[in-house]
Amino acid sequence: MQNLGLEGRVALVTGASRNIGRSIALAFADAGASVAIVARSDREAAEAVAREAEAKGVAAAVLLGDVGKEDDAERLIDQAVEKLGRLDILVNNAAIRREAPIGSLSFADWKDVFSVTLDGAFLMTRAAIPHLKAGGQGAIINIGGLTAYTGAINRVHVVAAKAGLDGFTKALAHELGTEGVTVNLVSPGMIDTNRQHATTSEAAHHKTTRTLVGRRGTPEEVAAAVLYLAGAQARYTTGQTLHVNGGAFLP
Repeated sequence: MQNLGLEGRVALVTGASRNIGRSIALAFADAGASVAIVARSDREAAEAVAREAEAKGVAAAVLLGDVGKEDDAERLIDQAVEKLGRLDILVNNAAIRREAPIGSLSFADWKDVFSVTLDGAFLMTRAAIPHLKAGGQGAIINIGGLTAYTGAINRVHVVAAKAGLDGFTKALAHELGTEGVTVNLVSPGMIDTNRQHATTSEAAHHKTTRTLVGRRGTPEEVAAAVLYLAGAQARYTTGQTLHVNGGAFLP
């Protein structure tokens, strides 16, 4: 962690109250970066993550809001800078992963998934760019997903939104390449997470997906990829997708 060059920097992680987002936030804290922990509504869970981060000797701020709403996204970025003094790294992790066959998928559910996953990444990024440029070594890491490349049953809305993040990442890398801001995407495969808020106990595509390493990944392994892309050793890496899936998909 000491070689990443993250000491004293500030990272904002959306969807950071549990699972992969929580692990990313705590990994930044381990590396010496202060963290803004963004959650939609679960203050108790977000504050628990903040306490864990602070116990590692860094500052942490809990911010609540809907990243898919323009006013909320701008407020969240402003509050992060106000509370932590700067913003160097943005991790767009917030997402909705509901399942439904297209015949019963409502347009409202389609829009809800896109609002958080894709619109949220756009709104948070747009608001953060001036601050990321100011530091000279800004980094944006979007969190995609395996099914954006393989497809999945009953997830047409989720797959389409995650695939959109891939294109968003590449296009944004073109725009910000000379501005001191790198833009990359980490695409997790099957990761052991707590799905207590999901509509089903396990995603349907997990039943047919196999890894080459014979196990599922951990949130900490995803977080390690994010930290690399945010760190000093990845300044020549932009517009890329880093797959963390145990060989379940080989691009």
